[in-house]
Amino acid sequence: MTSAQFSGLKAMIFNGTLTRAPGLSHTDGLISAAAGLMERNGVEVEVIRTIDCDVATGVYPDMRDHGWDTDEWPEIFDRVRAANILILAGPIWLGDNSSETKKIVERLYSNSGDVNDAGQYVYYGKVGGALITGNEDGIKHCTMNLLYSLQHIGCVIPPQADAGWIGEVGPGPSYLDPNSGGPENDFTNRNLTFMTYNLMHMAALLRDRGGIPAYGNVPEQWQKGERFGFVPPTAQA
Repeated sequence: MTSAQFSGLKAMIFNGTLTRAPGLSHTDGLISAAAGLMERNGVEVEVIRTIDCDVATGVYPDMRDHGWDTDEWPEIFDRVRAANILILAGPIWLGDNSSETKKIVERLYSNSGDVNDAGQYVYYGKVGGALITGNEDGIKHCTMNLLYSLQHIGCVIPPQADAGWIGEVGPGPSYLDPNSGGPENDFTNRNLTFMTYNLMHMAALLRDRGGIPAYGNVPEQWQKGERFGFVPPTAQA
């Protein structure tokens, strides 16, 4: 196994922390582990801490067309469009994803009607994953929500596409705090490693095969009357 098969892939990782830089983000700890593994395998990685960006709230591609004075999302989306791998990462608050993480899901969704070069929805051919941190329960709930959202807009979700760390449930140290045990946790490290390689493997497979085959899933063809062999069921008397 060599890194050559992954060379040229691009990954975009969104950190939904509520802490502005240069403040400590425990989510960044998990992100750095996954990003470092990707980079050592030839993948180009960009990490965006969304709270530091001027991303407007909303479900339209450019919220400047809907009453907002500024919106950085259109420029960010240009890089999303070029990415092979999308990872949504963030903390657990009140048992759920943070508001910043949810905002990025909404903004990704805002472009879900765009199409790629094959005429498919724009996220076809990309793979998605999720990373979660916290000191309260909810990893599976949060990742379930994020992975569903990513596949709903068109991303492929490979096996074992998530990882997280919560430590002891309740008040206590967070991932990067001294003596938390987080960076040394074998279960978390195994899941993160498997997730990272599965994302890279699937992204390379899709890239090398030219993405998802463009038959049976091109919206413009459906709108023109093509039904790709579909026959409506006959009502039973």
